[in-house]
Amino acid sequence: MVGLKPPEVPPTAAVKFISAGTAACIADLCTFPLDTAKVRLQIQGEVRIPRSTSAVEYRGVLGTLSTMVRTEGPRSLYSGLAAGLQRQMSFASIRIGLYDSVKQLYTPKGAESTGLAARVLAGCTTGAVAVACAQPTDVVKVRFQANGAMPESARRYSGTVDAYRTIAREEGVRGLWRGTLPNITRNAIVNCGELVTYDLIKDALLRTQLMTGKDGTRGTRLGAIPVPATLNPWVCPTDNIPCHFVAAFGAGFCATVVASPVDVVKTRYMNAGPGQYRNALSCLLALLMQDGLAGFYKGFVPSFLRLGSWNVVMFISYEQLQRVAVLARTPQS
Repeated sequence: MVGLKPPEVPPTAAVKFISAGTAACIADLCTFPLDTAKVRLQIQGEVRIPRSTSAVEYRGVLGTLSTMVRTEGPRSLYSGLAAGLQRQMSFASIRIGLYDSVKQLYTPKGAESTGLAARVLAGCTTGAVAVACAQPTDVVKVRFQANGAMPESARRYSGTVDAYRTIAREEGVRGLWRGTLPNITRNAIVNCGELVTYDLIKDALLRTQLMTGKDGTRGTRLGAIPVPATLNPWVCPTDNIPCHFVAAFGAGFCATVVASPVDVVKTRYMNAGPGQYRNALSCLLALLMQDGLAGFYKGFVPSFLRLGSWNVVMFISYEQLQRVAVLARTPQS
């Protein structure tokens, strides 16, 4: 089973945009508990104002998940899911769905292929724009995921809408965009780690014919539906699910390695109460002084498990959803 056979018509920018948001939501539904475990491990040991004396200690990924189920119930694993899905529909649609279009803008006219610089610039651009649009949903998601670690009487929000209102009322509209700078930095890095790495690995697999399928069809790069060889600038093997899986797994690992330090700082800064940190830099320095360099990789295992599995589910879903959308619009002969 290698998924749907590729149609002969490339997807439009609108198809990519909607497919990316939908695929990201599917991936979030499958991997959200791992993301929640990552957040809990990242904020563990943080000196809070006011200080908490009843903090629950988490040990490892499975230990964190089992502790949450035991102390808070199974629903705690999906705390903040509504904000997470809102985030993906606005965030992933931009950073992933528009990546290919922006990449073409940075590619010189007449160039036979897209260079690394154009891919990196496209990843940074779509990542930054996505954060600027979707930051409030990210703040609420992180707050909810961390909220369950507190005693019920100390929890700050009763629901997603209440969280938006409370943050805006107590911290101002700027509170909803708290941590924008570290988040832009993180997502520029993650976007390059995910999309550029996926693009390059998939490109290499297709060019070297390492993932040739049984049907003999040919494929292209990220965001482009495979077309007949007469229309392709180069001949390559099947653009199929095994190829997408390998490229997505590699992209997830690379993204986790390079983005983990920024991700830890972003999570702590977003979750901080008013006055806890002056800015993102003071949060970084506090983490460094308290936990050393190892603190920047707190929650690395759940980060990789989550980001790796998220990438696999997202990219496979993204490629297939594009094909479904194009096939649905193509008249059957």
